[in-house]
Amino acid sequence: MKALALTISLLISPILGAQNCSITNNAFKAGEDLHWKIQYNWGAIWMDAGEANFKVDYAEINNRAVYHFTGFGATYPKYDWFYKVRDKYESYADTSTLKPLRFKREAYEGGTYTYDDYIFNASKSKVYTVSRRNKKPAKVDSVSITKCTNDVMTAIYYARNLDFSKYKPKDTIPITFVLDGEVFPSYIRYLGKETINSDILGKVRCIKFRPKLIEGTIFKGGEGMTVWVTDDENKIPVYVETPIIVGTVKVKLFKYTNLRNKVDCIIESKTALPK
Repeated sequence: MKALALTISLLISPILGAQNCSITNNAFKAGEDLHWKIQYNWGAIWMDAGEANFKVDYAEINNRAVYHFTGFGATYPKYDWFYKVRDKYESYADTSTLKPLRFKREAYEGGTYTYDDYIFNASKSKVYTVSRRNKKPAKVDSVSITKCTNDVMTAIYYARNLDFSKYKPKDTIPITFVLDGEVFPSYIRYLGKETINSDILGKVRCIKFRPKLIEGTIFKGGEGMTVWVTDDENKIPVYVETPIIVGTVKVKLFKYTNLRNKVDCIIESKTALPK
């Protein structure tokens, strides 16, 4: 569901200078696999509505190894009558810089179909796009970008490598990404640290922030989404809460495998934690 793809998508005062495009990956490795349950509230009823999964692999482009990020979200079939979601996001990124090389999206949301295939050319500061909406013919175009422009998937993995110790609560951290054929200057608003109770981890210290979202078919725009990630080197999203166009969504981590680092932010653990 787009709730994870944009948790995962991050200019308002105070902006902390220009975005730092250089980042060192200490947060994840190839093989990492994260799973969340998506709960939906409509009125007084909370229900398990679907699941989302993010995975990191290696792939090859032009004889070079690259990261292949995959995000998939879907409603459970029994709720498809209400609002069917089948979203798949893919991104191929340089392993040293995390800069995007190619981005693909195929999304079914309600009665809407969206397809995008973006090729990034950093030397020409361009993204070459092929897009299709519903049954309309494919549109071929190009978008001018800066060296700091991400797609929505690489923006999420970039954010997981931010050093939040450099910021104070309410500071904003710029992130620019391209989506729907447009470049969006956005940000993450850092809110500090908070201990929460996780169904899988127990009592865990988290970093809390709000990404600025772009309004779409599911989300309201602005800072409505709140994200809690583990306060360790992994920075895996443990819990997300956000209003949507109709109702509210909660996203809860329920499974993880092949983390790069030890989870060392747990205060009081659940038994039989996965590795």
